[in-house]
Amino acid sequence: MAYASHAINHSKKLRNVSNLLRHEHASLARCFSNDTRFSVSKKDDAGNARHHGLMPAEKMRFSSSTANTTVSSFGAFKKNTSRMIMQVGNPMAAPLLSKEFSCSQVQSRRGFSSDSGLPPHQAIGMPSLSPTMTEGNIARWLKKEGDKVSPGEVLCEVETDKATVEMECMEEGFLAKIIKGDGSKEIKVGEIIAITVEDEDDIAKFKDYSPSASDGADAAKEPSSTPPPPPKKEVVEESVRSPEPKISQPSAAPSGDRIFASPLARKLAQENNVPLSSIKGTGPDGHIIKADVEDYLASSGKEVSAKAPKPAALDYVDIPHSQIRKVTASRLLFSKQTIPHYYLTVDTCVDKLIDLRSKLNSLQEASGGKRISVNDLVIKAAALALRKVPQCNSSWTDNYIRQYNNVNINVAVQTDNGLYVPVVRDADKKGLSKIAEEVKLLAQKAKENSLKPEDYEGGTFTVSNLGGPFGIKQFCAIVNPPQSGILAVGSAEKRVVPGLGPDEFKFASFMSVTLSCDHRVIDGAVGAEWLKAFKGYIENPESMLL
Repeated sequence: MAYASHAINHSKKLRNVSNLLRHEHASLARCFSNDTRFSVSKKDDAGNARHHGLMPAEKMRFSSSTANTTVSSFGAFKKNTSRMIMQVGNPMAAPLLSKEFSCSQVQSRRGFSSDSGLPPHQAIGMPSLSPTMTEGNIARWLKKEGDKVSPGEVLCEVETDKATVEMECMEEGFLAKIIKGDGSKEIKVGEIIAITVEDEDDIAKFKDYSPSASDGADAAKEPSSTPPPPPKKEVVEESVRSPEPKISQPSAAPSGDRIFASPLARKLAQENNVPLSSIKGTGPDGHIIKADVEDYLASSGKEVSAKAPKPAALDYVDIPHSQIRKVTASRLLFSKQTIPHYYLTVDTCVDKLIDLRSKLNSLQEASGGKRISVNDLVIKAAALALRKVPQCNSSWTDNYIRQYNNVNINVAVQTDNGLYVPVVRDADKKGLSKIAEEVKLLAQKAKENSLKPEDYEGGTFTVSNLGGPFGIKQFCAIVNPPQSGILAVGSAEKRVVPGLGPDEFKFASFMSVTLSCDHRVIDGAVGAEWLKAFKGYIENPESMLL
């Protein structure tokens, strides 16, 4: 019987649907970017529109006025908007549908004129310009409000976690409103930074526009159907002290002749020359507290002495974190906390290396090329050693060890903005003059804060040299994740070494290098084998030219 009753009720609903949609001729539906619904309106015999909310359409004919908004990974937007005009015929007998069509995968959307009176427009969000970027800064806008923008033109300069990158426009229109101006800091990826319109006449309508919370990059969370329980009220008992002096007796008399008092009470009593023995404590177990001393002084008609003068305030300047410094700090903290480091140090004789460098620089000067530094030779030796011991040219993952076929060497460069590590790609296949040229160019771009993502991404091993520029004898560097090794290069120094005879000795220059390893990838013997190969290239540099 119960099933029959349900069937009869559903059949009545189907008949109501048929009556509701009878004599329908046309309806207009507009697709919005989020939580899209189809709204259907019909006209009665007098030509007046009547709204019927959500209803199905068995037959629909679409006109081709398209408009969906998409956003590229570099903040350049492409327009493909869709306005659908649907002709609805008499529906077949079917249950009423109330389906919602969501376009939440679209990161940035076109707004349509609504109750707010805003014309069609496009919101530009903060783009993600590097794999590790979560927020960025606006360095400066190259376009101002009201300017016409065309595909390929630079809108603004965005300071990412790695460098300052130009954000280009991929759509023609007018810059109606700049939400985040020059110097705006810590803008989350996807957060709206500007509004563009197609018609120049619409610019003035966005003069006082400000994006709502739901317009951000992150999708707004839907409210829960049930309201959250009210927060529990914590009852805090406060002891109310009357203005007159306390005369309550201590809960327990202190044992012996020792007087128990808090450090603050002792200090206050000493400053006012009050013996603690004349004060009755009201604290736990009869301890004398600060309030007891104050009450004693008030009852005796004495004023509490002025507090001791505070020491002079320190003179300091707060320097805001740059994006590169914040990301570097985060990555180094992650590396030190999660990667099991160990260190191998070896001394290498660099006399032959210095002699070869002098000969090569004579040839470079004659041909007008860049001078070759000791660090360039170190980069070449490290690359060749990685090709000989490829286990050190690898990265750790939870399921496997990834061993790279390319040997890309990151070179640490210190700048005023922080530490940069631009990459020399395929360093094992390049000549010394080419390596010298690329290192100097990348170092200059790092100091000018003009590195692009392709200049620092994709490294497989890192070289950090504090010996040549700063004279550091030896140090241990922190592994640059996801890499598994980094070479710390110290300075070269003269040392006395024994000769062939018992009374013979000679001088030689030695350079200390330390290899920091991820023990999950590089075992101790493998790291030692790599250092042996590296030392062989440094002490016999002619072998690098073969």
